[in-house]
Amino acid sequence: MMDAKPPKGHTPTPDILLIGLNHETAPVELRECIALSETDAEAGLESLSQSPDIREVILLSTCNRVEVLTVTGDATQTVGHIKALLSKTGGIEQATLESVLYTHSGVAAVRHVFRVASSLDSMMVGEPQILGQMKAAYRLATMKKTTGMILNRLLHRAFFVAKRVRTETGIGDHAVSISYAAIELAKKIFDTLEGKKVLLIGAGEMAEIAVEHLARNRIGTIFVANRTFERGVQLAQRFKGQAVRFDEIEALLLEVDIIISSTGSPDVVIRRDQVKGVIRARRNRPLFFIDIAVPRDIDPAINQLPNTYVYDIDDLKGIIEENMDDRLREAAKGERIVDEAVIGFRRWYDSLEVIPTVVALRNKIETIVNAEIEKTLSGFDGITESHRQALHRMAAAMVNKILHNPTLYLKELTRYEAKAITLDITRKLFKIDE
Repeated sequence: MMDAKPPKGHTPTPDILLIGLNHETAPVELRECIALSETDAEAGLESLSQSPDIREVILLSTCNRVEVLTVTGDATQTVGHIKALLSKTGGIEQATLESVLYTHSGVAAVRHVFRVASSLDSMMVGEPQILGQMKAAYRLATMKKTTGMILNRLLHRAFFVAKRVRTETGIGDHAVSISYAAIELAKKIFDTLEGKKVLLIGAGEMAEIAVEHLARNRIGTIFVANRTFERGVQLAQRFKGQAVRFDEIEALLLEVDIIISSTGSPDVVIRRDQVKGVIRARRNRPLFFIDIAVPRDIDPAINQLPNTYVYDIDDLKGIIEENMDDRLREAAKGERIVDEAVIGFRRWYDSLEVIPTVVALRNKIETIVNAEIEKTLSGFDGITESHRQALHRMAAAMVNKILHNPTLYLKELTRYEAKAITLDITRKLFKIDE
């Protein structure tokens, strides 16, 4: 293999470099330390963009990952700057960081960005939040003016790829969280959740998320019963609902359609005899229980009563496992879409090496042609401006046709060694650098 040097007078295209850590490489205690607030991110962008080797930079920080994406002229120096920044921000020794950081460059970095945007690299494959987080990180970088041609192109392609994966696969179709699975079950039982009344017992995080899903389905009145009444009032106000006391739960069994329970009680909160007492008065209206507490809040024997449905956390986990298998099958389709996009981006990126030579070649030929036209026309009398413009149009068309095939050939070169040699010969043949 021949040693290839960049053409004289030509600066090679800088590298795309990504350094980060995520839920697979670092424990939550370490991720919490490294996580960047918006203020930290702004300061980090300013600090890194001042490094002479870093041309462009974006910082992404979520609960499951912190990543620094750069365009750099010196990868070694950039790696050192990024590690120093993360170490300082998190108050962690660089030696500790070494074991949890990953580094991707070039095509591998592009593929990683596309996979992250498409939630193929997420803890929960198919979750939609990461795309919004990436858009926010990109928006901050553009506001701080730390992006340029390459990262602008890369991020816009990443957003396009993520949209394709979401629309052309079923990666986000199936419930893979406890709360979301519960709501999907409720929709199957009631056909529509619009206008249904909900009783939330306890104010745990999973129950709160379940109510958020219900709210998107235009649910009716939401009642919140919590042992700490003040906390119940706060949650009820958030969802424009009504706080009730624990001793009002039994009376509400007659009124509500869905009950979500997630207390820390060691004993059941709703017993079979309480529900049996209201069955007739409800006139066969279905009553749906979502029990996401451990130990359970809802007496399992309620499931034996007519028109009552009780699902506990184990039931929901079984549904999630089935749905996760479906998501992983759909993720394989998403990987194919990513592979196609990586090839397309690489072609564009590789062409950046060629562009300065193509532009310089065109400029030199156009300069020679235009000079010769003017020299020739100066020897004739009676040449009008329209004649002169017609000749220049003809010359421009000829230059385009002459340079068409050479330009395509240069842009289609893939091996770096072959490209460097060919560009060097081209510049020498036409004395572009003289």
